[in-house]
Amino acid sequence: MWKTVVRRVLLMIPQLLILSVIVFGFGKMMPGDPFTGLISGDMDPLVIEQLKEKAGLNDPIPVQYKNWMVKILRDGDFGKSYTQKVPVANIIGERAKNTLWLSLLTLILTYLIAIPLGIYAGRYQNSKFDKGVIVYNFISYAIPTFVLSLIFILIFGYKLGWFPTTGSVEIGIQKGTFAYYKSKMYHMILPAITAAVLRTTGTIQYLRNEVIDAKGQDYVKTARSKGVPINKVYSHHIFRNSLLPVAAFFGFTIMGLLSGSIFIETIFSYTGMGELFITSINSRDYSVMNALVLLFGFLTLMGSLLSDIIMTIVDPRIRIE
Repeated sequence: MWKTVVRRVLLMIPQLLILSVIVFGFGKMMPGDPFTGLISGDMDPLVIEQLKEKAGLNDPIPVQYKNWMVKILRDGDFGKSYTQKVPVANIIGERAKNTLWLSLLTLILTYLIAIPLGIYAGRYQNSKFDKGVIVYNFISYAIPTFVLSLIFILIFGYKLGWFPTTGSVEIGIQKGTFAYYKSKMYHMILPAITAAVLRTTGTIQYLRNEVIDAKGQDYVKTARSKGVPINKVYSHHIFRNSLLPVAAFFGFTIMGLLSGSIFIETIFSYTGMGELFITSINSRDYSVMNALVLLFGFLTLMGSLLSDIIMTIVDPRIRIE
């Protein structure tokens, strides 16, 4: 298996190189540049041209791409943000921490909601509870992210005042203190709940279908004929086998969350990687935008590999060839 893992990791290199070419090309096709916003009646056009020349934006696109890739491969340097004037790695590193904690809380809430609902809906098929779960699934699947986010902000943020509606921490709190981390957790709750509700649909449906299918399998009938209590049948046999599809997508789920929920972070003004990505596009901050897309691509590839590895662990019958 480990030979295959190494081979898959090596295969990521040309995939990421191809992605870098596509991302860089599309970035240059966008109208404007990082200095377009400086244009005004008081700004001398020669100053803007000097800034563009200094940044290398007047060079041919192949030369710009080569210089960008040489810095990355040789020095691990993704350049500086055109708008914030600090290294891209520092900006992404700070935002990645926020996205990491938000993703972790979202993941926990997702499975706390989805696993019980999916298991019990499948166990008590066609009951009122099962029909209620189906209705919940239809609504959570059909409702757009921005609509649910705005509804939650209106109800829990403005009407009830339970949670803050913007930012990732209260302004003015000293970093590193207990109050600071408490504020960060408090700001994460509402966007995490919103994201979790939207992400439970697939897990609930997979679990429900797997439980329904497992109830008719021979190993379940055999266990019941031997007098095994029904609760033990579900906990020791049906539940384990029903989790296999969930485990198959676990790697994608983790990496997808780490990539940052663009809509959630943007609507809640949560300073994570998703919100940073939208900001970098709007400001034509090529260095940040390109680095984020490469990171998202890498996380997607790692998610695929991680899912395969997890499947071989939870199901010994499966081997990566």
